[in-house]
Amino acid sequence: MGGSPIPEERHVVVEHAELTVEAGREEEFQEVFGKAREVLAEADGFRWAELLRCEERPGTFLLLVGWESVEAHTVGFRESERFGRWRALVGPFFAEPPAVEHYHELGTRFSG
Repeated sequence: MGGSPIPEERHVVVEHAELTVEAGREEEFQEVFGKAREVLAEADGFRWAELLRCEERPGTFLLLVGWESVEAHTVGFRESERFGRWRALVGPFFAEPPAVEHYHELGTRFSG
């Protein structure tokens, strides 16, 4: 039956950030990320966020963030004071700089 996409999800750009957390700090990172997610949610152009933990590499996390545009992330968020607050919360856990790329959705999501 596939209905139409929810309007605010129509032109979402997805930030794909691979985060490598220092060994032994994974659980603490997950707890702190709850606060960091609140900071993300305050950003203009923010749509949603999801944090996934890798099964094969437990110190690796995948952060997916929906933005209304690439600029909402790279300019609106990264050049705001919110980015400083976000980085102050999660940055101390990073074993290396995050690898960040942006993806455009090609169609509506499907489920089986």
